[in-house]
Amino acid sequence: MMTQRALLIDTTLCIGCNACQDACKTQNHLPEGEEKKLTATAYTALEEHDGIYVRRMCQHCVQPTCASVCPVGAFEKTPEGPVLYDESKCIGCRYCIQACPFQVPKYEWSSNYPRVQKCRFCADRLKKGLPTACAEACPTGATTFGTRDELIREAQRRIAAEPTKYVNKIYGVQEVGGTSILYLSGVPFEQLGFTTKLENMVLPMYTWNALSKIPSVVSVGGVFLYGIWWITNRRTEVERMERELRGLDKNHQNPQNN
Repeated sequence: MMTQRALLIDTTLCIGCNACQDACKTQNHLPEGEEKKLTATAYTALEEHDGIYVRRMCQHCVQPTCASVCPVGAFEKTPEGPVLYDESKCIGCRYCIQACPFQVPKYEWSSNYPRVQKCRFCADRLKKGLPTACAEACPTGATTFGTRDELIREAQRRIAAEPTKYVNKIYGVQEVGGTSILYLSGVPFEQLGFTTKLENMVLPMYTWNALSKIPSVVSVGGVFLYGIWWITNRRTEVERMERELRGLDKNHQNPQNN
């Protein structure tokens, strides 16, 4: 079994330079420019709370709720740690957006072919044995890359070594069953905009408990949503074929163009 990779974000070390976002945008071919909030073109963003910079991104939950609610399996938790999204499977139901306890996934509302967008945890880099682009770019060590177990131990070591510097808590160890993005802070996490009243129970357990009570409804709903997806994609394919046929007819009628 592959050890899951993770990030440790130490808010006491962040200087707000935005190197993480710049590196993320370059890695994912996103439009340049600083963005203060997560958007469809910003997979990571820096918020400022009374002079303290807090980095936001997908938490890559150990057992992601987005994957548990997706009726077509467009989300997948990989062995390396990233929670990845397959746009070819997506039917646009946006259940993932509603279910995410951290309000992370963003929808491309302005696009004719909208997708759900969020951090991909540099999955391609991880497969090559490289750290995430954001961790590599961080000049102060505010973002550290490693295995989840190693980073939890490192966070515990920092708290023990400087108990007056840190709050005695590692955010992400237990929240919603644990996440792959861990945080350290020098002030209570709620002061930095973190949701601190999340259940420690794995949220997909609630999903499966609910689904087990209504199997027929879920089955019908899943078939219905798949039908919508099939019809939409079939319509696109038919339109493409019609355009190609019109092009062939035009060439036959005007052979001098050949």
